[in-house]
Amino acid sequence: MDVFACAGCGTELTAPVSRVALPVHAHHGAWEELHPPLMESATYAVDSRPTGPPWRLWEEVGEEAAARQGVYAPVYSVSFGARNRIVIAPGDSRSMALIPEKCEGYCRGVDGRAGPNLACEECGRAVATRMDDCGMWQTVWLEPDAVVCRPSGLLPAGPPPCWDDLERAEHRVPPVEPDGSWSRRWEAAVGVVLAHLVATTAGGPVILPAGPVAELLGHAVGRCLPAGPGARTVGLAGPGVAPPRPRPAVLLVPLHPLTGETWRPAGDEGAVVPLDSGVWAYFAHPGETSPMPASGVLPEGVLRDDYPLPSQPWYPLMPNRRAFADTLVGLPAIRAPQLRRFRDERR
Repeated sequence: MDVFACAGCGTELTAPVSRVALPVHAHHGAWEELHPPLMESATYAVDSRPTGPPWRLWEEVGEEAAARQGVYAPVYSVSFGARNRIVIAPGDSRSMALIPEKCEGYCRGVDGRAGPNLACEECGRAVATRMDDCGMWQTVWLEPDAVVCRPSGLLPAGPPPCWDDLERAEHRVPPVEPDGSWSRRWEAAVGVVLAHLVATTAGGPVILPAGPVAELLGHAVGRCLPAGPGARTVGLAGPGVAPPRPRPAVLLVPLHPLTGETWRPAGDEGAVVPLDSGVWAYFAHPGETSPMPASGVLPEGVLRDDYPLPSQPWYPLMPNRRAFADTLVGLPAIRAPQLRRFRDERR
């Protein structure tokens, strides 16, 4: 496990934390809602992309400079903030105090628009940004040039996350919240996977596999990608789930829970589309979900199912629009003329 300390005076600014993959929904919440912490306690993640202020208008930046920032299609503004910012749960922060004149926000909290708003209590150096306004996951983002990472001397509570974690029941993320609304994490994940599908297929039609994938993603995919001849087949694959035979044109595969790397079958060079590991695990290992009572002796591994049917939203699952748009402009494939036309028609 690691701790992050002030680069100026050495004061420890975090509890011991272990690195995990950056959640795909890190920058995508639901407008006018308060969200819980993004990160689990005792974990941190690193965003390799430029994030936060300063922002520069696309017209001032130009296509080449924007591409160096990881933006490949016109947007209103481009971030020239730091790369490799470190995100932790607010409860894991230590020895930091708010900078009052930088605590601006939209309505219910602070959004970091003025840059770092947390200072080291010992030396006063601006070291991090607290974000918790409506529509944002509660986070503390450490500035990479203001902190240093040190070994904590403590061992993690368990082994680091690995592909095997995807088969654990607690790793699965259900698509519906306890209040009956769609999961905000799922909405962001659908936006991200939809953008990758558009880039992979050049905006062409696809055929989703029957079952939960088609039931949950079908409406969003159908609204974005046209129907018609020449549709590419999509299948699910990953650790413990072999690709269907014959191999579909596109495979939905998970992201590694520690490194964020995309899973790929050994020796396979075909098209793959990355999916949030918790969402993928729900598709691949849904567990016992049958609402029909079993008769006779219950087979081994089957749970009692005399529970009420789970609540379902009255409207279909839709992607987080910002997650879709931000992901799509961050993919170099968007530069292709066909995809540029696709995006311009839907702006």
